Order: sequence, then structure tokens, then C-alpha cells
Amino acid sequence: MASEIPFGFDALLADYRHRVDAALDHWLPAATIHPGRLHEAMRYAVLNGGKRFRPTLAYAAATAAGGLLEQADGVACAVELIHAYSLVHDDLPAMDNDDLRRGKPTCHVAYDEATAILVGDALQALAFRVLAHDPSLTVPPAIRIRMIDALAVAAGSRGMAGGQAIDLDAVGRELSLAELENMHIHKTGALIRAAVVMGAMSVDGLSEKSLSALDHFAQRIGLAFQIQDDILDIEAPTEQLGKTQGKDRAANKPTYPAVMGLAAARDHAKALLDDALTQLELFGDQADPLRWLAIYTVSRPS
Repeated sequence: MASEIPFGFDALLADYRHRVDAALDHWLPAATIHPGRLHEAMRYAVLNGGKRFRPTLAYAAATAAGGLLEQADGVACAVELIHAYSLVHDDLPAMDNDDLRRGKPTCHVAYDEATAILVGDALQALAFRVLAHDPSLTVPPAIRIRMIDALAVAAGSRGMAGGQAIDLDAVGRELSLAELENMHIHKTGALIRAAVVMGAMSVDGLSEKSLSALDHFAQRIGLAFQIQDDILDIEAPTEQLGKTQGKDRAANKPTYPAVMGLAAARDHAKALLDDALTQLELFGDQADPLRWLAIYTVSRPS
């Protein structure tokens, strides 16, 4: 079994990104279709770069479950549309008030605030349309409905939106580690868990035991991802991050290094990684892409 990232990992990531970018380009309305400016802004927000981490998790989970990449195209597209919508809204002046995303002006800067709000609304709606209609998703209707429900929970008040509300309420307050993890289980982790679980569900017949193991894997990786984000906010320059460096610290937001210290945060991320990798023992070598992504999560440079 793989215990480190192989030489071909970058090529694998590039393949995953190419697949989901093609799917996104297919589903996003062309800027020539009325209302053209809104559609142009939607395409700007989604196709403007990005690591595509959540879609890659969906593809890798489908592979771990013994499926084909094309079976997870709709899931990969849907989770990235939800992620893109959340970034557009997070960057608004009423939220994080950021003017840089993926190294380029944020949506409300490139267009305007009202358009950015509509972009987020439309991208969220499109994500569910993809899940409802994607022809490459060949699971029974009951599983498709279960996926739609999983994404709705991950995006709503019991997931990402709820986590953002907790985050806004926590500004300027000291949080315990348990409170911080609860916030990020919702804000960051919910969509990561949905990407993995839905990717695996795109392969019909996966056992509930296997699905539970993958869900636990994703929960651990979601927290590790956020820890690495917090560390990079301290250590990586703006041009490497593609967003404003030190923004969370300047806004007095609670972060893992602030709560635990930098060294302890690194150790915690490593412990989460070890726990996550243990969950993949059921799957054998076909889960190697998930293993590599887990390791990448705590070592990525941006």
C-alpha cells in the first residue's frame, strides 16, 4: 500500500482537474445566453483557476469503491459548484471582504456586489440540477436522491452555511479546540465529506461499512485540510496562496495555530492524517489515490 506520494501524483491531479473542468464548462451556461453578464460572471467565478481539491476527492473515492471516473463526473462538478458559490459569497464585503481569489480579483470586484450575490445563488442551484440530470450518474434513483440530500445537508445550516455563521460569531473570541473543530467540521469539513461519500456512492453496491469508513476518512481529512490552511495563512506569501496572506490573523479569527500553537497544530494534522489512512485499510491498492490526497492535504504548499 502507498505510504507516500508517488512521482506520478501531479499527473493524476492534472487528469482529475481536466475532467472536472470539462464537465463544468459543459454545465455552465455560455456568456452568449441571456442574461449574458450573469452567465459570464458565473464562468469567471468557477473557471478562474483553483486546485479542484473536492472534485479530486470525489474521483479518488469512486476509484476506491471500484468505479470508473466518468461515473463521478456529476458529483465532482456539483461539489465544485457549491464550493465556488461559497467562495463568491465569503469574499463579499459583508463576509470576509476580500478582493483577491485564486490570484485574481474576486467576483464582486470584477463585476459588482449584486452580481456576485446572484452568481452564488445560481451556482448553488446549478449544482443540484447537475446531480438531478447528469447522464453519467448511473446509480438507481434512490441513490441519486440520497446524494442530493447529502449535498443539501453539507451546504446548509447543518454544514457549510452553519459553519460560516459560527465563524462570524467567533470573531474576536477565544475558542477551545473542541469549539474550533466543531466550527470547521461544518464550515470546511462538511463539503469535503460530501465529496468523498458522494463519489463513493456513484458506484452502485458499495456496502454501508465501506461508506462509513470513507466518511470517517473524510471527516479527519477535512480537519487536517483546515489546519494546513491556517498554517499557510501564516507562512505562505500572498502570491503563492492566491489570496490575501494573513487575512484571518488580521481579522482576529480563531485558527488552529492561535488556539494550539504552530508546532502543536502540525502534530494534530499529522495525527488526523494517521487516523484517516487507517480507515482505508478496507480498500487495498485501489484506494491509493485517496491515500496520496490525504498525505498531500497536510503537505501542500498553497
